[in-house]
Order: sequence, then C-alpha cells, then structure tokens
Amino acid sequence: MEIYGTIKKGKRTKDLIPDLEPGDIALIDHKDIDEIAATGLVDKKVKGVININKSVSGFYPNRGPEVLVDKGIMLWDQAPKKLWDKVRYGQKVKILDDEVMGTNVKLSKSLSKIDLREKLNEAERNFDKVLDSFIENTLDYAKKEKKLVTGRLSVPSIKTKIEGRPVVVVVRGKNYKEDLAAMENYINEVKPVLIAVDGGADALIGHKFKPHVIIGDMDSVSDKGLLMADEIIAHGFPDGRVPASHRLQKLGVNYKTIFAPGTSEDIALLLAYQQKAELLIAVGTHSNMIDFLEKGRRGMASTFLVRLKVGPKLVDAKGVSSLYNRPVKARSIIGLIAALVLPFFVLILYSSTMQQIIRLFLMRFRYTFF
Repeated sequence: MEIYGTIKKGKRTKDLIPDLEPGDIALIDHKDIDEIAATGLVDKKVKGVININKSVSGFYPNRGPEVLVDKGIMLWDQAPKKLWDKVRYGQKVKILDDEVMGTNVKLSKSLSKIDLREKLNEAERNFDKVLDSFIENTLDYAKKEKKLVTGRLSVPSIKTKIEGRPVVVVVRGKNYKEDLAAMENYINEVKPVLIAVDGGADALIGHKFKPHVIIGDMDSVSDKGLLMADEIIAHGFPDGRVPASHRLQKLGVNYKTIFAPGTSEDIALLLAYQQKAELLIAVGTHSNMIDFLEKGRRGMASTFLVRLKVGPKLVDAKGVSSLYNRPVKARSIIGLIAALVLPFFVLILYSSTMQQIIRLFLMRFRYTFF
C-alpha cells in the first residue's frame, strides 16, 4: 500500500491538531493515545498517524487507537525516533510498503483491529494493579486536600452574577461536542452563566456562545477565546505558581487568580457553588478513572471531594438534554390535534344552533365565490 501526504509533527497532539488539514499525515510522540486526541485527529480527516511512542502501552485500556483504526486511518506504532529529524514540518512524503520514501526509515506494519484488540486485552488484564494504585493514590491525596470540602475556596470578586442562576461548566473532555449540541436549546432559552474551563471556551464559541468566565492554566484555549470572555481567572497552584500568567500578560488581558489544588474544572464547580448557583450543569467533564488516566493524573482526589460537596446541585449535560430536549412523537401530536378538534365535531352534531350557523356560512361562501 502507498499513501501520499504532507507530514506535520508535534510533541503535543492537542497543539498539533489545529494545524492539521484533510489528507495530512500526523507525526506524533504520544504514549497511550487518548480518545479525545484520536477524535480530534479523525475530525481533521488525516490520512495516517505515525507515532514514535507506544500507542497502547498496556498501562490502561485507552481507546484512542481503536477510534483511529475504526475510521480507516492508518496508524503506525513505535516508529523509529530518527524519523523525527529526518522529515521537515510540512514536507510532502510517500509511504510505500511501510517505508517513508527518501528517509531510509522503515515503519512497523500499521496496526490492525486484531492487533489493537490483543494490546487492549493485555491492558485490561493489568488493570487490577493499576486500579489498586489509583485508589491508594486518590485516598492519600484526599486526606491532604480535604479542605476543598470542609473549608471555603478563597475566590476573587467577579462581575458575573451567579447567585440564583443555573451555571453550565464546559470542559473540552470526552463527548463534549455531543453534550454541547444537545444543550443548545437550553442555553438559548434559559440563558445560564457559561463558565469555560480552558479550551471549553473555544467549544462554546464554536456554537456561537460567548463564555462569561474562563478558568484554567490557559494551555489549550485560543487567543480569540481569551479576548471574547467577560472575565478570566487563572488557576494558580498552592506553591504560588501561575502557569497562565506569562501568556495572559503578553496578551494584555485582565485576569484574576485562584490558588487551589486539584483540576481547573474542580475549581470552576467550586466557584459556581460558593457563588450560590441555582444549578450546576457539567458538559464534557472528567468523571471516571479512565478519564483521569487519559489526562495523565494518578488520582482523582480533588474531583472526588468536590463532587461530594457540590453533588446536590450537580447534573450531567446528558441528563438535562434528555429531559429538556426529548423529541415529541408523531402519535402525541396526532393525539393533541384530535383532542382539540373532537369537541367541535361533537358540538356540531348535537347543537342545532351550530348547524344553522354552518349552513349560513356555506350559503355565504357559495354566494361570494360562485
């Protein structure tokens, strides 16, 4: 088999994805390709993906490679690292029989569905050990971060009025596009406060919604997103580091800072909760162990604690869309029309006055038009 394409390479897949175009070949260094990254590559309609790392290491059953192969995208795994220096960004290449022509680099055979199933089965067999370590780590950190539940987060004053209003917290996580699409009617009609976590701002803008607040370390949100938001809150860590500060200062936007452990989406939920939001609706948030392993986190202590605290007000976007946006069945519409029309027929059949009115109407109609 031979394919032609333009190679584009990037050490961070999520940073490379915006630059890809249909027909490109992505050269990445991504251990355990996660489902979100794979979906991004699929959306860009790449021809192939060359990974100089292990696409499935066996640490946990990551589904990203399966997403690529199911869509017919060629995936070469553990390619020779020297390929990285052998090709230029934007170079047009031909791959013939798993060899990158002109580079003297031979790739391993592209992964098939059978290959991936074997690798994922092995990962699932190792999962018990990973699960034990994950639980221990989560509980250990939960002891250190318990103030997220017992205390109050020190938050700066914000202009956006949250008290008594529903809040939608948008994270660019798994299925965020589907969740947000299902929420469009709700957002348009109810007008909730929109809090974006990092790249969630661009997800909102893509649906023509303006984020009221952006919270995060700003490593995956566009400049456009930062400039459109009403307010920006940089997530700083307890040791005083504020990863977003340099970029925000360079961009010249005003921002405030929250110092707290945990993830930015946890901070977004806590902020809305402490500001007495009526309801918290989560779009694309991380809520299970696989989500956190895909993010490279060894535990989910802060998420576990935060959800204990805000739980009574927290619902998932899928639940809201199912209740709010359920399609009306045809038989229900027919039944409604019948219920409206039937009383008129009964009135006509049993009321001599109505019968006389109808006769007069028909006579007037014939006289006028005939």
